[in-house]
Amino acid sequence: MSLTLIIGNKNYSSWSLRPWLAMKVAGLAFDEKVIPLYEPGSREQVLKYSPAGKVPVLLDGDAAIWESLAILEYLAEKSPKAGLWPADPLARSHARVVANEMHGGFLPLRRNCPMNLWLPVKRRPVSDDAMDDVRRIDALWSDCRARFGQKADIGGPFLVGAIGAADAMYAQVVERLNSFGIQVSAASRAYMDAMMALPAWNEWRAAALKEPWVMQGNEPDWPLVRGL
Repeated sequence: MSLTLIIGNKNYSSWSLRPWLAMKVAGLAFDEKVIPLYEPGSREQVLKYSPAGKVPVLLDGDAAIWESLAILEYLAEKSPKAGLWPADPLARSHARVVANEMHGGFLPLRRNCPMNLWLPVKRRPVSDDAMDDVRRIDALWSDCRARFGQKADIGGPFLVGAIGAADAMYAQVVERLNSFGIQVSAASRAYMDAMMALPAWNEWRAAALKEPWVMQGNEPDWPLVRGL
């Protein structure tokens, strides 16, 4: 399986982080092509690979798969031994539920707390509706950890035990909550720390900090445009 992942610049493209991180932690070999977003001609470049005009896009021979969650499902089918979804049926169904909730929700948090890895970690003002999202995410993470993360047969520091697709879907939330200095419960904070300790996480971050692209009107201390 020869795979290529088309992604946006790592500093801003939160949706690109998801399949990239999943493939890295699952040990799936792939090439990557970075298309810097918010640059002249960016959309035209992306449209060469995706009719939706958005990243990420996974290329596998003649197949092109866009939308982060669809990419994760495609990879899970192609490489079942990668363990992107848990083997335990109950844990697997719950992992899919929480991944889909992330895919379709939490828009106020996304808008109010854009992904920008250049941000120094500090408390920043957050809107009331974004904080409603934070409370829901905090409860969701804590529930996952209590129900699945501590079970003897599937235990581990991530949402349903071992690292997988559900964690990849929430990776950009971990980054947002951390950089905006948003306080969460002890269980959720431990989960965030486990995510940010991943070698793949730090590989992405190190690459993002070396990127030359800065969005127009977007000073490093305060992002004015949300990541995709």
